[in-house]
Amino acid sequence: MQGSTQGKIGARILLLCGIISILVLSFGFLASGQQGAPAVGAANRDDRVYRSGTTISVHSDLVLIPVTVTDRSGKVVSGLDKDCFTLFENNTKQEITHFATEDAPISVGIVFDTSDSMQPRMRQAREAVYTLLDNANPSDEFLLVRFSTEARIVVPLTSQVDEIRSRVGSLHVSGTTALLDGVRLALAEMKHAQHDRKALVIISDGEDNASFWTSDQLKAAAREEDVLLYAIRIGDSAETIYPMPTQQAGIALLKDITNQTGGRLFEVSKLKQLPEVAAKIGGWLRSQYILGYASNNSEKDGGYRRVELKIERPKGFPRLQAVWRKGYYAPKE
Repeated sequence: MQGSTQGKIGARILLLCGIISILVLSFGFLASGQQGAPAVGAANRDDRVYRSGTTISVHSDLVLIPVTVTDRSGKVVSGLDKDCFTLFENNTKQEITHFATEDAPISVGIVFDTSDSMQPRMRQAREAVYTLLDNANPSDEFLLVRFSTEARIVVPLTSQVDEIRSRVGSLHVSGTTALLDGVRLALAEMKHAQHDRKALVIISDGEDNASFWTSDQLKAAAREEDVLLYAIRIGDSAETIYPMPTQQAGIALLKDITNQTGGRLFEVSKLKQLPEVAAKIGGWLRSQYILGYASNNSEKDGGYRRVELKIERPKGFPRLQAVWRKGYYAPKE
């Protein structure tokens, strides 16, 4: 009886040792796996990826400034290197640590005016959109927002340019002009864009007269978003030379928000100019310099910081002009 009892105890000890061995091996395997693979989301917390022909992984405090350089006629100037650029933040010189010129994929939002006054201009306005689409790369994506009395998303972000083309062709005019609401809606939707390079192209003929959003609210929103804004204002010769007070306010607003983001307002008085202007915008979007720096100011106060740029013209280059993002909001604690 005693031998039988001792045998049972020994068997139990062997079984217990086996279980302990399995647990130790399992723990070691899990521990080694955890050391070899970072936690999900770690890269998102610490790094930012700028998608281009050459992928650049940098710390999240990198400030990216898109710059478009042209000659006096508006033709894009390429071939400049990093040493040609000098950046200042609040009058303090910054070290440019990242520099890219690749034709990277872009997310473009088209903000299209379908108010009553666009009736005689719709054919040319559609042609302007078609020109933008013709200049697209296969990896680009587009968004279509139309606005009249209210703003609506017609086509969410998509790489299917034929869908944008088809829906633009079927738009009808009616109502008043809620331009500010249209731009704000497009800015909000661009938060879902898959590309780091983002832009809006506004096509309209006049001032805002129906928006719930104010101009100050829109300007603040445009400063907060990393989105270039371009605008094509369609008018006749008389409006361009002698705009009404309400039109002057609309022109000033479009100039302000496009300038702040690094884009530009184009005023078109002849409808036949629209495709040419759209092609120029497409070229500007495709031929940007991207300058990156880590700010000398480490304060996370949420304040607005002004960015200035100087360009040194290399020998043999034409006189240069540049547009760039004029500032950004610092992060908050």
